[in-house]
Amino acid sequence: MGLDRESENRLFRKFKSGKRNLITDVEGVCVGHVTLSDGDIQTGVTAILPHPGNVFREKLFAGVSVINGFGKSVGLLQVEELGTLESPVLMTNTLSVGTALTACVRYMLDQNPEIGIDTGTVNCVITECNDGEMNDIRGLHVKEEHVRSAIEAAGPDFDEGAVGAGTGMEMMGLKGGIGSASRILELGGRAYTLGVLALTNYGTDDNLLIGGDPVGRRIRAQRTKEDQGSCIIVIATDIPLIDRQLRRVALRATHALARTGSYSGNGSGDIALAFSTANRIEHFNEEAVKDFRMLYDEELSPVFECAVEAVEEALLSSLFHAQSVRGVRGKELKSLREYL
Repeated sequence: MGLDRESENRLFRKFKSGKRNLITDVEGVCVGHVTLSDGDIQTGVTAILPHPGNVFREKLFAGVSVINGFGKSVGLLQVEELGTLESPVLMTNTLSVGTALTACVRYMLDQNPEIGIDTGTVNCVITECNDGEMNDIRGLHVKEEHVRSAIEAAGPDFDEGAVGAGTGMEMMGLKGGIGSASRILELGGRAYTLGVLALTNYGTDDNLLIGGDPVGRRIRAQRTKEDQGSCIIVIATDIPLIDRQLRRVALRATHALARTGSYSGNGSGDIALAFSTANRIEHFNEEAVKDFRMLYDEELSPVFECAVEAVEEALLSSLFHAQSVRGVRGKELKSLREYL
C-alpha cells in the first residue's frame, strides 16, 4: 500500500499519508479489480466507486484536465461541461472501452430504473491505456461480466502493481500498472484527506526519475522507447471543492508526471480527473437554489502541493509494486525491484 515507509520518508516528506496510503483513505471511496493474466492475455478492469450511495442520484463535483489528448476515454466531455460525476470511474485497455461502457450502462440502469424513462440518460466515465505491447489486445478478452465483477468487488482494500487494468501496462520501460497514495491536509483547523489512483503506461525508458535521481539512465545506457502509451490519474478528496477548483487540482498532476521524467509525448494520452465527496448534487431536485460548501481560492495552494506529492507517489508506487511479467509475443517487462 503505497511505497514502503522508509522510501516514503526519504522521498515524500511534506504531508502525512492516510491509514492505508491508498485513495480509499477518502471515506466512502472504494476500488475493485478483475485481473486477466494468462500467457498472452495480460489485461483487466479497475473500478473506482466515488461514494457508497447512488452516484447517479447524488452526483459529485468533478473536474478534468486533459494533459495530452491522445486517448479514447468516454464521458469526460460532459464532466468538463457540467462539472459533475454520476457513475463509477472505470479503467481498462483501449479496445475494451466499448465493452466497459456497455457494462457500466447496464449497471447504472439496474440501479436506476428511471433512466431513459422518467429522466435523461447517464454519463458513464470509462478511461483507458493501451496494453497492446504486453497483451493480446485484439482478442478483446475483457467481457461485460469482468467489468461488473470489478464494480461488485470494490472495497477499501485493494492491490497495487500488475493488477486490474494495470496488468499489461508499461511505465518507463519497466512493469507499470496500478499505483495509489493518500495525504492528510489540515485546513481551517480540520484534517482532510486527498487520495490518488494512477494507471501508468507512459514514459521513455531512460527518463525515470525517483526523487530527482535519474534512475532510468543507470538502468539503460541509451533510449529504446519513446514516450507513448498514456497515464490515467484519479484524484479523490473530502475537501469541499467545486468543479472549477477540481479542474485546477487535476491540472497539477502534470507536475507530478514531470517529476517522474515524463514530458507527455505525442502518443501518450495523459488525463487527470478529480472529484470531491464533500457535496452531493441531487439528480431530482425541487429547489431552484442550492447551497454548497467550498474552500476559498486563497487556501488552494497547499491543496495543489498536496496533490502533486500524492500523485508522484502513486505513479512510483505502481512501479514499486509491479512484478515482472512475460506477455504476448514473448515480451518481458521487469519490475523496478530487480534494479533496486
